Amino acid sequence: MPAFALAPEERKWCTELRTLAAERLRPLAENGTPGAVNRPLIAALGELGLLARMFTGRALELCLLRESLAYGCTEAETALALQGLGTYPIVQSGTAEQRSRWLPAVTAGRAVAAFALSEPGAGSDAAALALEARPAGDGWRLTGTKTWISNAPEADFACVFARTTQGAGARGITAFLVPADRPGLTGTGLEMLSPHPIGTLTFDSVPVTEADLLGEADRGFAVAMRTLNLFRPSVGAFAVGMAQAALDAALAHAARRPAFGGTLRDLQSVSHQLAEMATRIESARLLVYAAAAGYDRDDPDIAMRSAMAKLLATETAQYAVDTAVQIHGAAALQRGHLLEHLYREVRAPRIYEGATEVQRTIIAKELFR
Repeated sequence: MPAFALAPEERKWCTELRTLAAERLRPLAENGTPGAVNRPLIAALGELGLLARMFTGRALELCLLRESLAYGCTEAETALALQGLGTYPIVQSGTAEQRSRWLPAVTAGRAVAAFALSEPGAGSDAAALALEARPAGDGWRLTGTKTWISNAPEADFACVFARTTQGAGARGITAFLVPADRPGLTGTGLEMLSPHPIGTLTFDSVPVTEADLLGEADRGFAVAMRTLNLFRPSVGAFAVGMAQAALDAALAHAARRPAFGGTLRDLQSVSHQLAEMATRIESARLLVYAAAAGYDRDDPDIAMRSAMAKLLATETAQYAVDTAVQIHGAAALQRGHLLEHLYREVRAPRIYEGATEVQRTIIAKELFR
């Protein structure tokens, strides 16, 4: 059997997910408000068991889930992924009480999560974050700002990364689980090109205690990196799903669009573009699957493989969607067209969870390790 070939039951599941996304989830997505949390959509993801499956399955299963949902409904994929990103620190490092309080609500689609790492001056360089956790009584007070936080400010809780030791770089960061109703915590939404909810969180002496710790004090950077190592390959899967949707749309259009006495597919310039798209997408898909399989095996080079998968897949998706738009022409730029939607969706993954340039830096460092 070829490397990373899917079993028949896995292929069947992917087909079922595509259908589910198109028929059950897309109508809920279309009724939502761009830039706002779509709670009915999240509730449906819970009712269908997809949120629970995200936390119980393998990394490869997570990639198949994200790729298949992205093909049929990008909003559903993103809503699911944001729940995973914001909740996984609790899964891997939370206390029994934290898990019992939040995991059932998240998997049922009742609670909305946020992963609060980025700041105005600390995006790609996450170790440079400045949100301060000052000792106060039996805990700390959080003061500062987080920005470009998905699901903010509407999330019910956030996994927040704050500096507990000054001048210690990555070794002085602590992870906290902060419910949205804590005094001093406020937020505002941001209007972004990407249609999913993103905002800013402001911490004005927000109280946290040891009961809110995720893992150990000053070791929160590892909590963040373990989360990102899992989700980076699946960001690649999201990208592959969008790229495949763009390719299929371009194939269908090229087969029926009259041009110069034939159809677009008869033009070598177009057919070669389609062949290039298909080859790049399949390459990215295999690299994503390989990284996920490596994560499941606990391979020592997972940081590099995850970075490679996200790098290639997100850059490939940008290329594929752009090429599909070019093949379609002006029709693809009309509001409401699938490719117009994908064109807005596809740009952000090249930046979030580590920009393309950061992925190249990670890969290079690992090569010289």
